[in-house]
Amino acid sequence: MAYLLRVLILLMIIGIGLTVSKALGWLDLGYSHIQLAIVSFLYTIFAQAFVMFYFIGVSRLVMNVYEILHGQTNLNELFDDPPADLEPYLKKVKKFAQDADRCKRQTIPWTMLILVLGSIAFLLGGAHDTHLVSKTTHSGVVYGFVAALIIGFFRQWHYLKVGHVMLRKLKTLFEIPDGQM
Repeated sequence: MAYLLRVLILLMIIGIGLTVSKALGWLDLGYSHIQLAIVSFLYTIFAQAFVMFYFIGVSRLVMNVYEILHGQTNLNELFDDPPADLEPYLKKVKKFAQDADRCKRQTIPWTMLILVLGSIAFLLGGAHDTHLVSKTTHSGVVYGFVAALIIGFFRQWHYLKVGHVMLRKLKTLFEIPDGQM
């Protein structure tokens, strides 16, 4: 899943890059930058929603496993034959829970900032087109959006790897099949 999400956010960067390049006059495509912006921003919303829910889901899975181990109830969900000493499992899962929470805290604020600035830039683009705001207002918000997008992209790229490796370790620890969450 992490690889799919990496492809999604890479395509998002390419789409926004094409839109900005067309708006600045660097590229001559068959479409206006407004047409590209509509498609690119809708795709950005889609990609960022997937990334956000991936990190929320990973964190929730790890916390569920931690709560099962900590409460020592429903251990049959994790083990065929529960061991007497759960301390090694608790220690590892607590570390996984901290890592999953860190991944979520390091990516979701950037996701939200990307979505908010992108929405404002998109709306200001329409306002500029109807002569309600100046071009510099729209451009300034777009530059902020692009900066947040680039920073968020690299953070998401890094933490997608961290989350993927952590999930692999968790699933290996409890012999959970790859296709199951």
